[in-house]
Amino acid sequence: MNQPSPAIVTQDAARPLPRWALYLLCLAYTLAGYLGRDPWRGDDITAFGYMRELALGRTDWAAPLLAGLPPDTDGLLPYWLGAWAIRLLDGWLPMALAARLPFVLLLGLTLVATWYAVYALARCPGAQPVAFAFGGEAQPQDYSRTMADAGLLALLATLGLMQLSHETTSYLTQLACSTLVFTAGALLPTRLAWAGLSGAAGLAGLVLSGAPALAVLSGLGCAWLTWKAVPAPQRQRILGAGLLLALSCAAAWLAMYVDLWRWRIVEPADAKEAASLLRLWTWFTWPALPLALWTLWRWRHQLLSRQWHRHLWLPLWFVLLAAAATLTTQPADRALLLALPALAALAAFALPTLRRGLAALIDWFTLLFFSIGAIAVWVVWLAVQTGVPAKPAANVARLAPGYVPELSLLAFAVALGATLAWTVLVAWRAGRHRTALWKSLVLPATGATLGWLLVMTLWLPLLNYGRSYAPQVAGLVAALRQQPGCVAGPDLTRGQVAALAYHGGIEVQTQAPQAQACPWLITDPAHRPTAEANAPGWQLQADIARPTDRSDRLLLLRRLPASERSAPADPAASP
Repeated sequence: MNQPSPAIVTQDAARPLPRWALYLLCLAYTLAGYLGRDPWRGDDITAFGYMRELALGRTDWAAPLLAGLPPDTDGLLPYWLGAWAIRLLDGWLPMALAARLPFVLLLGLTLVATWYAVYALARCPGAQPVAFAFGGEAQPQDYSRTMADAGLLALLATLGLMQLSHETTSYLTQLACSTLVFTAGALLPTRLAWAGLSGAAGLAGLVLSGAPALAVLSGLGCAWLTWKAVPAPQRQRILGAGLLLALSCAAAWLAMYVDLWRWRIVEPADAKEAASLLRLWTWFTWPALPLALWTLWRWRHQLLSRQWHRHLWLPLWFVLLAAAATLTTQPADRALLLALPALAALAAFALPTLRRGLAALIDWFTLLFFSIGAIAVWVVWLAVQTGVPAKPAANVARLAPGYVPELSLLAFAVALGATLAWTVLVAWRAGRHRTALWKSLVLPATGATLGWLLVMTLWLPLLNYGRSYAPQVAGLVAALRQQPGCVAGPDLTRGQVAALAYHGGIEVQTQAPQAQACPWLITDPAHRPTAEANAPGWQLQADIARPTDRSDRLLLLRRLPASERSAPADPAASP
């Protein structure tokens, strides 16, 4: 039985978002966080270290090494992309900025692919709104374009997308490639050529980014839903399902050929970890998850029918895959990142059924949350620059001792313009503009973009000071005073090794026997506690702590010549 659609949409409500506003919003969200910052601690600086080694021709492209250390992730695609960009733009852009450009394009590709996926799903017969008795309902093309705008806004509004989508790691390549596979499933069975291109690129990219199992499962799920698609002709369904099945088999073969199959399943979460995962789901997916749940409830008759409506089941399949990966792999937030485009698609289908009171609640909460957040960012920035208000200035001085404020007129102008645009949007939304279907998501998406943009402009120097290795490495360089010739660091992390090479030009030896012959040693007491007490034959030269965390320290030790070493005490002489 064909279940009726719960969507009731007039032609006036199917007005698309102005293109200039949508493009400007996406551009601001994409560029903020990639421009002007240092490589940050953790996965960001580690990935950049391997890109730098590849670009300089110091290691094998098929098995990259950083000071003799292999990557701790399997996906090589992000390292290749960054290294190619560094080589291509050598002399034109700083190395760190050049390495980020492919990832800027990947984030943009994710946004574009999400828009087209939602547009294709909204064109499905079961997703179309109810036809009115005397006309006036939304036309299919206008309705689909408006729904695509809403899906893109829902993706931009999710809080979990902000940081992880602006890091040069394999998680962003997985996000972009997973979205391409999602788009291929949405385009089939009618757009065979574009779906094949998108699916092939997405599945191959997922495999080379270290997610072969996810690639195969997502491809097989898309093939099944394409086969069950109604009321598409049988020939189109067979061709579409066969194409995705063949691409999934090719992805599995590629994973075996490059030896990327790995067992990464972790133990089931206990009660404490389950509570942490629940909190992660709550804030990471806001506000897409509540709207997606509303969609599943309001469209439940279609969801439970025998029709297999793809505009519901396709995004739900990708959400379930990401949810399973979140529960069984680590880190959980990186796995959950892959669910956001599909959650945004489900969230868009909540809008035609959203009640006015619930929409007003979303608007008021968003208005208060992001307005208060923007005010807080401005207050802290003013306190850092002028010392007024005194309490925020004192807090920053305590948390980041030694920080010298910087004033960038360009960053200030961008932040001020974004704040004024937010004020204008709030005034517009407070007016009587109730017909546009995407109205309930424009404030969350713009508010998230505003918050991210303010932090990445006004607070960027302070964040660089706290989240970069540069101040710590500068202290080590000053303590060395001259080219040491050889520095050992066998217990340093990959990120620390990459930071020493990039920020200080210190090429660390991590492998024996080279490390054993070095006159200098840089060590992390968290990994080697005995070094803090001066190991035999070594003299402590400097103890450099990270400015924002005194417990995060690097020790510089010098090997003593044989003539300076004290003879060991005679045990027989002890009383």
